[in-house]
Amino acid sequence: MEPVRVGIIGRGFGARVVAPVFGKTEGCEVVDVVSPRDGAAVRDLCRRADVDLVSVHSPPFLHLDHVRQAVQAGRAVACDKPFGRNADEATAMCDLAGEAGVVNIVNFEFRYDAVREQLRTLVQDGAVGVPQHVQSTMFTAISRTPLRPYGWLFDRERGGGWIGAFGSHVVDFARWTFGEIVGVSAELRTTVAERPDTDGTLRPCTAEDGFVATLRSEGGVTITIDTSFASPVDRPASTVVIGTDGVLETDGSERITLHTATGEPQDFEPNPEGADVYALPMQRWAAAVRDAVRAGEVEPGTPTFADGLACARVMDRMRG
Repeated sequence: MEPVRVGIIGRGFGARVVAPVFGKTEGCEVVDVVSPRDGAAVRDLCRRADVDLVSVHSPPFLHLDHVRQAVQAGRAVACDKPFGRNADEATAMCDLAGEAGVVNIVNFEFRYDAVREQLRTLVQDGAVGVPQHVQSTMFTAISRTPLRPYGWLFDRERGGGWIGAFGSHVVDFARWTFGEIVGVSAELRTTVAERPDTDGTLRPCTAEDGFVATLRSEGGVTITIDTSFASPVDRPASTVVIGTDGVLETDGSERITLHTATGEPQDFEPNPEGADVYALPMQRWAAAVRDAVRAGEVEPGTPTFADGLACARVMDRMRG
C-alpha cells in the first residue's frame, strides 16, 4: 500500500512534534515542513502533486488562510487547535471542507490519551452511575518559570490565550463524554500583564493566562475548569467525575481511581508500562489521520472540523 504523503505547515510544534510523529507512523511519509509565514512555500506545498494530506500547525490567525489553500487544492487537511481565532473562522473552515468533500480532522490528540479514553469508557459503562459533576484542574509554570517571551500566544487578536491552548482540550473531552455544552460562564485573568519580546521590549499581554469556567451539558452535567499556565510552580493535573453511585479521579496522566461507598478504591493504569504518556496520544492520532486519508472518511470518534467548530463556539462564550 502506498504511504500517505504528509506536508506540514509549522516550524514550531509542527516541526518539533508533528513531523517526527508522522515520520515514525507506519504508512506515512513526511514530504516537507514549511514555515507558516512563508506564503510562497505554503502555496507550493498545498499544490504539490505528491502531497495527500496538509497538516496545519501554524498560529491560529493563519489557520483560515492555510486551510483554504489546502482545501482548494483538493487535499485532505488536519488542523491544530484552537481551530482558528473564533467561531466565525471555524465556520468558514467547516464550510470550505464540507463543500469540497475532503477529509478534515482537528488535532484534539488527547482523545487518544489512554487515561482520558478509559475515563470516558468507565463513565459510559456506568461506573459512577449517572454523571452529575466534573472538576478539571491544571496549574503549570510553563509560561512563567522561566518567563516565556511575548508572542502570539499572549495576543488575543491573534488567537492567543490559555482558553484555546488548554481549555479547548477540556471542552472537547466534555462534549465527547457528556454531550453538547449548553451553558457557559467564565472568569478570565492575566497574571503576567507584560512580557518582553525577543528584542527585550515589554509588550502588554491581552490574552488570558488563567481562567475559571463553569459549563453545563445538555444532559445537566456541570463541568468546572480551574487552570493557569502562569503558576509559580507545576502541580499535577486532575479530573474528578462525580456520579450518583461513585467518583472517578485521575492522578495526572498515569492512573484512574474509582471510589464507591460500598467497596475498596479500584485503580486503573491504562498506559503500557514505560510508555511516553505525552507522545503516545500524538502517535495514535497520527495513525487515525492516516487511516482516514486512506479510507476517504473518518472513523466515529475521530475529531473533525465540526468538533472544532462546536468547541470554538463554547470558547467564544467563555471569552465573553
